[in-house]
Amino acid sequence: MKQQETDLSTFNNEWYNPGSRLRIALWYVCNVLFFINPLFPLSALKCHLLRLFGAKIGNGVVIKPGVNIKYPWKLSIGDYSWIGERCWIDNLGEVEIGAHCCLSQGAMLLCGNHDFKKSSFDLIIGDITLENGVWIGARAMVTPGTVVKSHAVLVVESVASGILEPYTIYRGNPAEAVRKRTIDA
Repeated sequence: MKQQETDLSTFNNEWYNPGSRLRIALWYVCNVLFFINPLFPLSALKCHLLRLFGAKIGNGVVIKPGVNIKYPWKLSIGDYSWIGERCWIDNLGEVEIGAHCCLSQGAMLLCGNHDFKKSSFDLIIGDITLENGVWIGARAMVTPGTVVKSHAVLVVESVASGILEPYTIYRGNPAEAVRKRTIDA
């Protein structure tokens, strides 16, 4: 029996409609000029621009230079959260970041993937939720459909999928619980 092969000529994601083409084009220009651009450090203006494009942004949010955000209208960030340099929020689905969260340098939140079981390599979308007090370490990755519960930590260069339990530190690829998180006053 012959094995089926991937046939990217049959790929079709016309079903996926993240917004009007004009809105996407305007955001693309804004994202390049003010977010991805490492020479633009003004966090307050970035928060204002995100709100103009439909994001829900809390008070005291800090967005460092070099951040890439796919669709701000699919983004919610709670009060006093920090988005570090070169973070990539590839929010094809909804991304909810709670209050007092930290995404360290180069962290990636990826809401999209492909179905490798189908020859057409269909697009798969999953939302991501980071509850309050979560810390995503430098160059760590959160995959589609993941929920990171309150005050959990995903350490440097780890990969999370599924549900990460509250007040737990996770490490590795795939990320596994290594110990409980305690926070001193």
